[in-house]
Amino acid sequence: MSSEDTPSTQTKEMTFAEKQAERMKRLRSLHSARNEARTHNHQEVVAEEARNKLPANYEAKKRQAEWLLDDQNKREEATKQGKDYDRVKLLNISAVEAERLERKKKKKNPDQGFSTYEQATVRQYNRLVKNMPTMDAEQYDKQKQKYGDAFYGGPNVIIHGMHEDRKEAIDKMVDDIEGQIAKRAKYSRRRTHNDDADIDYINERNAKFNKKLERFYGEHTAEIKQNLERGTAI
Repeated sequence: MSSEDTPSTQTKEMTFAEKQAERMKRLRSLHSARNEARTHNHQEVVAEEARNKLPANYEAKKRQAEWLLDDQNKREEATKQGKDYDRVKLLNISAVEAERLERKKKKKNPDQGFSTYEQATVRQYNRLVKNMPTMDAEQYDKQKQKYGDAFYGGPNVIIHGMHEDRKEAIDKMVDDIEGQIAKRAKYSRRRTHNDDADIDYINERNAKFNKKLERFYGEHTAEIKQNLERGTAI
């Protein structure tokens, strides 16, 4: 009996060993899947945190920058082929869309006259941006690679000290400022002189100052002025 039981016992032991090996294999597979999921979740958390630190209009700025680069590349290709890029671009859009773009272009920065100094500053800023030279795509890519995530800025990004102004850019800024000063010195609006108007100034500079006061505070001081002229002011 003992000789017959030995092979059966060995068979049962081998079966148990195989089952044990299978369990260990499944356990190692589960450990590997868990570690992989943990790594993936950590990467997603880091990526989400980085996205939350970006400004709200980051995606819009990125799409605009990519569109400008693509538009610049197409313009350069059209220039090399001796074609007018603006005309080529209009061939790919409908007449209704072209008319809409033309109306938008005319309404973009209309001259509505002087209203406030803030509006005048905004108009000057838009005019300066419009007159900026064409973007250097090669320099743009170099700066993008150099600064990395800080290229687009953000609430928690310190850019001070990372950027160095080029001599060409400084010279260009100086030339532009000198041009503005020269243009401002030559600018003079001709104003009609009213001989019947009251003389309430002592020189030309004082007359301009009084006109500014009247423009901003005239409606609030009209009654006081009338009382002074009638001699009934307290």
